[in-house]
Amino acid sequence: MKTGYNNKITSLVQLFDRLPESERIIVDVLRQIISENLPNYCKEKLAFNVPYFYGHKGICIVWPASIPRGGFKKGVLLGLWQGNRLKDEDNYLTHGTNKKVFYKIYNDAEEIDEIAIVKLLKEAVEIDRQGR
Repeated sequence: MKTGYNNKITSLVQLFDRLPESERIIVDVLRQIISENLPNYCKEKLAFNVPYFYGHKGICIVWPASIPRGGFKKGVLLGLWQGNRLKDEDNYLTHGTNKKVFYKIYNDAEEIDEIAIVKLLKEAVEIDRQGR
């Protein structure tokens, strides 16, 4: 892991180079799940120095704790931009202080529930398609 967090991250290689191994693994697994389950019109870019997935609007963000301004100290956050509009029938997401973005923080890759994430992504994509 290299220092210099104040520098803008311009590639996934730079991002992964700055993360501790535990965060790197979680980010990699989450990115794979998201990429495999979003439709082709959705894209990924680095925003706020972290992976950001969007369609017509923001869909989700993957924020490792070691990248500043995430607001938490440990793990990797999966944030759903339209979390406040999701049904989230399984109560999988945490409703923090942000009125719009609901999230789940993972401290280990074993905690990742792919079925729950895919269900939420499908719902988020439907909201994105409707332009709500």
